[in-house]
Amino acid sequence: MSKRSYDSSAHEKRISKYRINDDDLFDTNPHVFYVICSILSYVIQPKVSNHHANASEVKEKEHHSKFSGAISNSIVSIGDIFKDLRDGSKSVKFPEKLLKVLEQRLQNIAMGKDAAYSDQLTRRTMAVFYGQFMGDPFRRQMKENRSIEELILMFASQATSVLRKEPTLADDGWKVEVNNQIAQFVRMLRDCLKTLSHVSPELNSRLDMYHAKLAPPQSSNDSGYDSASASRDRGDSISTQPSISQSISDMPFVTIVARLFKIPENAMQSEVDRMRKTCTEKAAVIDLKTCLKNINAGAPFPGRREDFSSDTAWNHWRTQETSILSQLMVAMMSLNPELAKSMPSDNGSIYSTSGARPGSLPSTRIDSPGGTKRHTSIGSRHSFFGVADEGEENNSDEGDGDEEIRVGHNFTFIPPNPKKFYRRLVEYCLVTDLEFMFSPEVDDADEVPLSILSPPHVELINECAMRWRINHTYRATCFLDQIKQLYERSDVPMECIPEALQGVTKLLQDLDIDKWPIHDSELLASIYGGLYNIFLSSLYHAMDSLPNLKVSVIQPYLTVLDQLRESGLVERFEADISTRLSDLTTRIQDVSVQYYQEKMRSLQASPGVNRALPLLLMTDELEKAAKQLDKRFPDPLVGRVDLVSLVVEAQVPLFISELQNSSRRLYESSMNGPTPDVPIQDIFSLYRRTQALLSMYKAFTPKGQLQFDLGQFFMPYVHQWLVETDNKTGQWVQAAIAADKFEAENTEGHSASIVDLFDSLRSPISFLQDLEWSDEYQEARFFTSLSKTISKAIEQYCRSVEELFMTEMFPRPADYLQPQKSSAWLEKAKSLATTGEKKVEPFNFRPESCVKLNNVEAARKLLDNLYNQMQVDKVADTIANHGPPVPDKNERPRFLFAVKIVMAEDLVPLDSSPSSLLDTFVTLSDEAGNRLVKTRTIYESLNPRWEETHDISVDKPLWLMCSIRDRALVGQHDVVGRSFICLNPKEFGDFLTHDVWLNLENSNHGHQGRILLRISMEGEKDDVQFYFGRAFRFLKRSEGDMMRIFIDKMSPYIRQSLSRPILKTLIKAGSLGLDYNKALGNVTALYRSALGSNASEVQIPLPHNERSRVRPEELTDVEIERAIVPLFDYFDANLHILNTYLSETAKDMVMMRVWKEILVIIEGLLIPPLSKLSSDMKPLSDKEVDIVFKWLKFLRDYFYAEGEGVSLEKLQNQKYRDVVSIRLYYDWHTDTLMEECVRAMQQSLREAVPVKKRVKSVYNQRNLGTIKERKKVKKEEKEVSNGETIMRILRMRPNTQEFIAQQLEMMTTVQAERERTQADRQQRRSLRPRQAEIPEVPPLPTAAS
Repeated sequence: MSKRSYDSSAHEKRISKYRINDDDLFDTNPHVFYVICSILSYVIQPKVSNHHANASEVKEKEHHSKFSGAISNSIVSIGDIFKDLRDGSKSVKFPEKLLKVLEQRLQNIAMGKDAAYSDQLTRRTMAVFYGQFMGDPFRRQMKENRSIEELILMFASQATSVLRKEPTLADDGWKVEVNNQIAQFVRMLRDCLKTLSHVSPELNSRLDMYHAKLAPPQSSNDSGYDSASASRDRGDSISTQPSISQSISDMPFVTIVARLFKIPENAMQSEVDRMRKTCTEKAAVIDLKTCLKNINAGAPFPGRREDFSSDTAWNHWRTQETSILSQLMVAMMSLNPELAKSMPSDNGSIYSTSGARPGSLPSTRIDSPGGTKRHTSIGSRHSFFGVADEGEENNSDEGDGDEEIRVGHNFTFIPPNPKKFYRRLVEYCLVTDLEFMFSPEVDDADEVPLSILSPPHVELINECAMRWRINHTYRATCFLDQIKQLYERSDVPMECIPEALQGVTKLLQDLDIDKWPIHDSELLASIYGGLYNIFLSSLYHAMDSLPNLKVSVIQPYLTVLDQLRESGLVERFEADISTRLSDLTTRIQDVSVQYYQEKMRSLQASPGVNRALPLLLMTDELEKAAKQLDKRFPDPLVGRVDLVSLVVEAQVPLFISELQNSSRRLYESSMNGPTPDVPIQDIFSLYRRTQALLSMYKAFTPKGQLQFDLGQFFMPYVHQWLVETDNKTGQWVQAAIAADKFEAENTEGHSASIVDLFDSLRSPISFLQDLEWSDEYQEARFFTSLSKTISKAIEQYCRSVEELFMTEMFPRPADYLQPQKSSAWLEKAKSLATTGEKKVEPFNFRPESCVKLNNVEAARKLLDNLYNQMQVDKVADTIANHGPPVPDKNERPRFLFAVKIVMAEDLVPLDSSPSSLLDTFVTLSDEAGNRLVKTRTIYESLNPRWEETHDISVDKPLWLMCSIRDRALVGQHDVVGRSFICLNPKEFGDFLTHDVWLNLENSNHGHQGRILLRISMEGEKDDVQFYFGRAFRFLKRSEGDMMRIFIDKMSPYIRQSLSRPILKTLIKAGSLGLDYNKALGNVTALYRSALGSNASEVQIPLPHNERSRVRPEELTDVEIERAIVPLFDYFDANLHILNTYLSETAKDMVMMRVWKEILVIIEGLLIPPLSKLSSDMKPLSDKEVDIVFKWLKFLRDYFYAEGEGVSLEKLQNQKYRDVVSIRLYYDWHTDTLMEECVRAMQQSLREAVPVKKRVKSVYNQRNLGTIKERKKVKKEEKEVSNGETIMRILRMRPNTQEFIAQQLEMMTTVQAERERTQADRQQRRSLRPRQAEIPEVPPLPTAAS
């Protein structure tokens, strides 16, 4: 038998001893295949034994090998090494962390800190390369492409440039040194990669191949082949290499296995000695070739088509696997070229047995494995290089070269069930490393890797995985499964799981799960599903700390769960996951409910009678917890569990239920006395907090169903608050007035009381608005009720201020004495008074009275601000559009009557003297004698005009007694006359204004004249605009009444100064001897200082209709004006007070009222009032008429004040033009006047003067805007014709009474007819069908029809 056959037979016999089944092997000798792989790893990278050659021999051999390989291994061969890569082979990128490790290594070499690289030439070359390495362009380029070949070429370029110039390297010696330093650099790269994890096995394989080609050959034969004699001398293929150590102390992996399985050193040494000749490189190569043949033949190992889900996945794996197997064989033959000659031939082999050199054998292209990265590299010296199996018996003759490789599981180094052996090895390594970590040898402060495995164990595991052809997919999955099991047993911390998952994730990024073997992908999915359940369970138990759960507690779980969910592998366990998520949801809600109940019991157990306080504190807790959880966990857990929503959904309904259960107790506690146990402020705070909780509930649980009417629950408290507010308004008004000194506080002239009152009224409006009531209609009803309270407060304030004002304007003699002034106008007034005639005492106004008028005027503006603040129009629209249908009410409707007391005629003096006059006022009393209305007093008149309007609210017909009384300074006021009227809503249902004349009777004196009441009615409504309209009407009437009293106090003196007696005295007495220029200058200066007007001067032409009259020759204009100088003095004195204390608006109004009063008095001098009765008044003479119009001109000039007073546009108003028109008709003949009257009346009827309109509604006065609009419309109405003026002139003519009566009757008849026509038109309009009921217009008939 040949030597070769003997070797093969011996190999078969040795291996056959270990062929036992898996279970027996694990139970008896689990370490056998680990030892075999360890021996192989040592064999393919032998170490020279020190006892085979001394130092001089080694040095001589090294020197000889350097020069013998100088030509074949020069720098030029670098291009050949990378040729395949340049031709298109896929490049493998190195890890980014390699640059940092390499930088530290180069720095140590350059500084002489690395003993392995102490050679000076090496240090110099490394230092030069380190300088280039630290440059930004170089680092940027390396970070972008991360090509290991480019990095080597960069070093080769630097080494060539440095060593070529080295003088100590003669001839081609520099080439040999370049080759050696490149080989050292490649080895250094390989060492640096060993310190990193997750290095591509192909990268390690390439570096090993480069190092093998660049390193000096170990034999002196540069052909790569030994002679036959030499081969025989060595005895076998291994004997061609230098002798190697047989001690296990020189075999790192064998030592690791011995420690791992606790085998004594001598036992392990004996076992290695028995296996040594069996574990040869040739057997390893045969195992690799067997794997290739199995792949082509479709054998179960290492893989076949059935193991993959698609042809694409199968082809990808097959291409990758055959490429790696080929690279492993190339690497082994590069290290030992003798293997090429001793290998059996095989048709499926990629090798040729021709005489070509093994170093150049890779004629077959070596493809990159592409994307297979896990832990450490396959090409590591202590890691992966190749896989070996059992050898096959070889019975062929020595050197016949046709030995066949059989298909099947016939391997030397690969166990029967590689994955099971691999899994057991990983488990042993993990357990061993864990025991070491927990041993006393490791300090608590020492850092340990999260992967648990130590670097030696990692290299051993990877070496076995490579030799046994374990896919990277199974490696990563198996490691993750082992870590998962350890975590379930609490042997490793949670942080180890993400570390293990990181390897799987990177593998999934490089290789899609569809290309994985079916078994591996299913195993990974199962592991992912188990991990998902494990961490869902951890999440489940972490919920016990709700609502104080912190992100740091569950973030690791969430990170892993999200990573598992995003892989898509857990979808197949959706049913189980859904169940677990449902349990998690239930747990969150149960914990939330438990927390709520415990917290509520704790709050309710606190001492105190305020039942709202625990609820308030609970709302704070709930909102705080929800916001905290929302901030910490803005996204749903695992993409499906919204933590905040579940907590809110569980707790808020519990709170609402607790609130409903406490409803009765809360209400009773908030109503039990003036200082209730639960203040109303706490109730409304509870409303706001509950509203916030409901908003939060709606935001977080949009699909949640929570049946709770927040507005309905708290509505009784709002109603009670409105009642209390209504009760307090009277106190607000009284307090504001009591604290007010009625002194002007600013330029507007009002005092503090009106500001204080409206501040009090503004507060409840702001309070209601701040509630942000959920129901708009209910909120609108609240504002309506509040507006009624505001209207009531305004009415009370107006009455109180008017009473004070009246007290000041009409002081009793005992209470107030009018200050007497010694002035020129008072003396002149006394001198003009006739003997026996009642003297008029001029009245001085007090500043307090002016401030009260300013207060009322300011109240209108402040009330308008309240109108805008409350958004009254919006409130009214809300009630109109969103209110429920009005139910049938049994309550009687209320009606608001506006009773205007206009004037009285032909009052009879109570004294026997027919020339005596009356100081009259009017009162209206109800059936029980309660006084409802009282007017101001009109002094010294038998035909007084009050022009006052008062509101009376009724719900049924009401009889009123109208009494006119004569004011007495002391004692009881005398009754002039009485009459009765019924305010019946049915009689005034047309809502038009009715003039009612009441005949006055006196039990002692009989008929006492008559009084005119102008009555209108409108429905009183519970409407916000109605209440604001009433409030504005109160203010307007109070302002008008106070303004009228100002005028009434001035009017008597004006009447006395512009009276017929003064006219007659002026004509009889002649000149008064007063300097006109001086008087006029004084008057103008005083008026100018009082009014302060800046108007420009305007020339006033006389009216065109003024006819030239014969002036009295004995009187000049100066003399005529002297007669009314006391009136000018009176104006000057009082205007100073008004200018100082009245506001600008009030001053303008007073001036216009005074001017209007002057016009009325001038008109009364010329003509009597309109009436069908005859008049005793006589016409004035031409001289007297001229004097009257001269007075009118002087007064107009006084008020105009050369453009600095009232504007001419206001002074020459319609009333002024009516008075001036009297002069036109004053001396016409009676017949001519009658004809002109008829013509004017007919023209008036033809122009269709509008019929009587409805009364000025409260709604038209609801704010300043509507009031201004009404004034504008009123101003644009057509003025009255001159017919009435002519009839008033005719009253002074004889035999005209019947004509006047006919004209007045005709006017009344026409007016009544027009009113009936308008009523009929409105009735027909109301009977028309609505727009929706109007039928469509029929189509036009066609031509055919």
